[in-house]
Amino acid sequence: MYIGIDIGSTNAKIACIDRDENIKILLMKKTGFNSKITAKSLLLDAKKKFDESDNIIVATGYGRVSVDFANKTVTEISCHAKGACKIFDKDNLVIIDIGGQDTKIIDVENKTVKDFIMNDKCSAGTGRFLDVMSKTMELTIDEMCKIAEFGGGVKISSLCTVFAESEVISLIGRSEKKENIANAIVMSIVDKVATQTKRIDYKNKTVCLTGGLSEINFIKNALCESLNTDVLADSTGKFAGSIGAALYAKELEAKNEKFT
Repeated sequence: MYIGIDIGSTNAKIACIDRDENIKILLMKKTGFNSKITAKSLLLDAKKKFDESDNIIVATGYGRVSVDFANKTVTEISCHAKGACKIFDKDNLVIIDIGGQDTKIIDVENKTVKDFIMNDKCSAGTGRFLDVMSKTMELTIDEMCKIAEFGGGVKISSLCTVFAESEVISLIGRSEKKENIANAIVMSIVDKVATQTKRIDYKNKTVCLTGGLSEINFIKNALCESLNTDVLADSTGKFAGSIGAALYAKELEAKNEKFT
């Protein structure tokens, strides 16, 4: 079995594929305090579903160095690119990956990373931003995104999560409608991500959304409108990194690099 483990800042994922590159297992859990323990727990959970002893493991993501039992580590940019090409069955993509602590825009040509842009200076425009704001609103992220569809007419101007939260608190204090505040929060992320994406020539390529927010239709549809192009999403999009890592594990065997 070829196994990819993606240790993200918020969630850890594992993907297992067979020799024909069929995806057999996809599991996810919170990364928690100890990435190494989480990675081992994911592997044990996966092994309950198959009995192969000869496995090749590639680790990726924020905490990949903690997966000391992996045969190799590969950067998340490369793994997300390979995983997205597999998920969407495309060789040329612009990938929008909204993660817990950063947002990555990856330009892929012929299944190879040509360029990428990464927002890692601030949590604004990331899943962490939504998490903070949803708690302020006393909603889950899903609940907030659902009511955001019915709001509008309000904007959040701050580019900083701390100051943006102050704006939200002020709007709550003024008795602004909850759906309008929710809309402003979600559109704040969409606007930042769209601005990043526009720095890459995406017009003649398939644009896809991966990461933990890829199943939220409002975000996908808002990006479609903002970028004036179709944006593909898939339920397995949050596993793009781990799927890509599993595919790299398969390549290790072909290159006789199993234990490098």
